[in-house]
Amino acid sequence: MASEGTAPGEVAPLPAESPGAEARGLQIALVDDDRNILTTVSIALQAEGFATRLYTDGETALKALLDNPPDLAVFDIKMPKMDGMELLRRLRAHSPLPVIFLTSKDDESDEEAGLELGADDYIAKPFSLRLLIARIRAILRRAEPLAAGAVSATSPEPAPATLTRGRLFMDPARHQVTWDGQPVSLTVTEFLILEALAIRPGVIKSRNQLMDAAYPDDVFVDDRTVDSHIKRMRRKFKLVDVSFDGIETLYGAGYSFTDG
Repeated sequence: MASEGTAPGEVAPLPAESPGAEARGLQIALVDDDRNILTTVSIALQAEGFATRLYTDGETALKALLDNPPDLAVFDIKMPKMDGMELLRRLRAHSPLPVIFLTSKDDESDEEAGLELGADDYIAKPFSLRLLIARIRAILRRAEPLAAGAVSATSPEPAPATLTRGRLFMDPARHQVTWDGQPVSLTVTEFLILEALAIRPGVIKSRNQLMDAAYPDDVFVDDRTVDSHIKRMRRKFKLVDVSFDGIETLYGAGYSFTDG
């Protein structure tokens, strides 16, 4: 049952334990029919200085996200009535709000469908809270450069340099990637892996090196995770250039980028 002052489907927010939540004003909306996940993730986010808004169904969440948009939302895909896919489809008709999907482990159909609808990233369950928080921070930095911290107008933070390697162009500040002038939509994880490869074309990067570039130090991922990201990146680039071969596999060693 909803608490006093909350709509059906909206969970009363947990008390903010960190004064940083009010100071920064960054709000994260969590949409999941599993109240245990909502509570666990909300506590972790509040400890990092975020304010949280919690919803247990897509219909309630959609109205709230449109009427009073947060800075970012995290959607579970598998929900009754309106699932995460439908929620994102309806949201995207009116709003560019950054969204992270929580997907079933190794369910590539969910991941691809979510990205096609406009999700900014996805994380497979069971997931690391440290990874989720790192992805939230990364997306907020790209979606709104001033949102992640107070940047003085008198001493602005320099924007990350763009990267051009042959037909590849990367703009970290805007999270934009193009190949031969055509846009390629990458998740945050894919962007970081590609950036690590493209910085030094021709240099072989091991899977461990790529994992270090894309994940926080205390998050464990296996070798197959990097392989899956590489596979999806290649597929995305081939959609704009069927002859794309810019990411080379060196079996037993790792991957390299070629701008030839």
